[in-house]
Amino acid sequence: MKAIRQGQIQAMLARHEICTVAELARGLGASPSTIRRDLADLAVRGEVVRERGGARSADSTDADEATPFVEVAEHNRLAKEAIARRAVSMVADGDVVIIDIGTTTRLLARHLRGRAVTVVTTSLTVLDELRPDPATEVILVGGVLRRAYHSLVGVIAEDVLSKLSADLAFLGTSGVNARGQVLDTSLVEVPVKRAMLRAAGRHVLLADHDKFPGAGALEVTGVEGFDAVVTDHRTGQEALEMLADRQVEVVVA
Repeated sequence: MKAIRQGQIQAMLARHEICTVAELARGLGASPSTIRRDLADLAVRGEVVRERGGARSADSTDADEATPFVEVAEHNRLAKEAIARRAVSMVADGDVVIIDIGTTTRLLARHLRGRAVTVVTTSLTVLDELRPDPATEVILVGGVLRRAYHSLVGVIAEDVLSKLSADLAFLGTSGVNARGQVLDTSLVEVPVKRAMLRAAGRHVLLADHDKFPGAGALEVTGVEGFDAVVTDHRTGQEALEMLADRQVEVVVA
């Protein structure tokens, strides 16, 4: 019940951006003290931002500033295509595959069309790619909608992922720094990405050359948490050596 209620809080904040404790309590039929405890939990995880007397959606701080998805998708398109084609060869028929949000992971989903696999995702663009394909079973993980990122996040998504067991997880990133930290720019995506990693037996990072070092202030995990990194031929030697030093398999597309 707690996870469901916190998901409902996130949904209300996603609709209204900011709500008072009293508004949330009335809307959910819970006591103000319960709502305050829930907001404290969500704030610790970076999923809401506390305000005097209430809270606002963490997503409201970055949605308007986000580069449009279609614009990001065209950046380094050839490199992303090459990475997706190489990554799909790692998938065996019958596999359960978790696919993260992002433009490269979307292309990976496109190349999985016609394959007898099960795809688990929080990405609406991955869903769009596989929706017409009868060969692929798709499990869309629920959560709070982030319109700018075409993704679903929050405690509901994390809870569902905690109950799944997958063969492979393909994750994207906003950047990998020289210290080997796999980064993201969004507070609310980090817990979901970590839940994806916990749910899968093998982990593959998809990252084109611009992701070394890329950007991002929040660490998802160390790069050594991945079994392989698939990148393109323009990735610099310094980055490749850093990955080799951490004993991560590097696959150059």
